[in-house]
Amino acid sequence: MGRPWIVGVRAGALAGALAGALLLTACGDPSSDPGPGPTPSPLSPLSSPSSPSSPSSPSTGPATHQRPAATPAATERPGPTVLYLGDSLAMENQKVLGGLLRDETKARYTGAPYSGTTLCDYLEGTGEDSLVPPKDKAAALVRRLRPDFVVLQFWGNAWGYTPCMDGITYDKARDRYFARYSADARRLTEQIAGAANGVRIVWVLQGPDPITPDRVRRVNAVYERQARAGDDLLADAGKAVSPAADRYTWTQYLPCTAYEREHGPYCTQPGSGRTALHRDDDYLHFCLAPTTSTPKPCPVRSPGILRITRVISRAISGAVTATAD
Repeated sequence: MGRPWIVGVRAGALAGALAGALLLTACGDPSSDPGPGPTPSPLSPLSSPSSPSSPSSPSTGPATHQRPAATPAATERPGPTVLYLGDSLAMENQKVLGGLLRDETKARYTGAPYSGTTLCDYLEGTGEDSLVPPKDKAAALVRRLRPDFVVLQFWGNAWGYTPCMDGITYDKARDRYFARYSADARRLTEQIAGAANGVRIVWVLQGPDPITPDRVRRVNAVYERQARAGDDLLADAGKAVSPAADRYTWTQYLPCTAYEREHGPYCTQPGSGRTALHRDDDYLHFCLAPTTSTPKPCPVRSPGILRITRVISRAISGAVTATAD
């Protein structure tokens, strides 16, 4: 098996209900005009007869489908096909990631995240005990789209809001929670591999959890083990939203990067040289627009989202380059 590619203030205890509510929401349209799109700007969704239809669940937004820009050279190598699955963090990221992949790899891209979900929701055979309908299960989408890469980004729903977890929660049964999560990671890998040949999974490592920091550390370890077990990739997006000196310490602000300083809106506090990753009222999501009851892609420039999606895009572009060489 190939080795995986790695591209790469603790808060007090908060109520589990708050955490679950945050997981079930995602960025919505702010009350004021968000202004011009981010740089690089994402494409608008493009419908495709072969793409999954828009999810009907009220806890999700429409799937995002993006085609690569036309290229002048007929002999130029086609870009990869990328499928992006995940929870509310993927929901808010999906358009920015699509834009980056289009720009960097000429990818054909489909985003089909569902807020409030975890790995088992995308498993075939979960039936009504799932927040994802049968047509949008991971294997069903892989059979339909034949992607080169499937990106999986999951916070690791631990509060019992996902029916397919059968009530197993981190706070009440930690060993059972991680055993189940590991088993679901293996099953999802197997179902994706069985749906089409040559698909590579990109496991996205998560950022710090201010409530239960060790939980995210162990969830990431599940992803790392699964990547090592197969020819999969790792994208350590969580590192990009963590302090340089402490990978698993949560923070609302980080020093602006050179890119963020050069592109003003991404350095939210230029006077102090730091930028906001989270809103004051949402420690989990990275969209700087208010959350709403109807999740949708983030409509405003958000430094955390750009940092995360750049790491994912680089993992894929690196794998594409390595294959071409």
